Amino acid sequence: MTLQAKLDAFRADFIAGKPPYNTPPEIHPIMARATAELIASGLAGRALKAGDRAPAFTLNDSEGKPVSSNDLLARGPLIITFYRGVWCPYCNMELQALQDELPAFVAAGASLIAISPQLAASSRKSQRTNHLTFPILHDAGNEVAAAFGVRYSLPDYLVELYASRKNDLPATNGDDSWSLPMPSRYVIAQDGTIVYAEVNPDYTRRPEPQDMLAVL
Repeated sequence: MTLQAKLDAFRADFIAGKPPYNTPPEIHPIMARATAELIASGLAGRALKAGDRAPAFTLNDSEGKPVSSNDLLARGPLIITFYRGVWCPYCNMELQALQDELPAFVAAGASLIAISPQLAASSRKSQRTNHLTFPILHDAGNEVAAAFGVRYSLPDYLVELYASRKNDLPATNGDDSWSLPMPSRYVIAQDGTIVYAEVNPDYTRRPEPQDMLAVL
């Protein structure tokens, strides 16, 4: 089954409120409204794209060790996925799919990292529950996401919904900005040029990990 097929199946069960989700029906129009507004904003179209130069960065992994994009690029191409957080089931399924494809990425000489605003404790939980062997780097305030053009702020009505569902992003991320990265996938060549970019303001849609192999 493809990654998107798995996401679509999950979404259908989530909207239907099937156990264990038991989601109240009134939340779905709110979430759909926020997605539609983010799509309409055109933000995704202004993000960095193939042919642009990727910004350099150094971020800490979940153990507090600094990881430099320049160091990774010295070894080969770099795959980056922007990850909203441990609380997002769509994001977790994407990480699992990337982990499944990791041997093929490594065989092609590439490194894979996830970048997330969440604090290290949440990233360690993400790595345990999703059985990841690639790092999740802490992007405080979504500053690297902003440099790629994929950071956005949640509208007030969505903040209220998240808070009512006990999804406390300020606690999870260590800042009160209520900002997130759009789900985004990049492949960066060793010279720092972006050779693959997929940015989607609809968090339920993700590209297949295999799509990057031809680029690598």
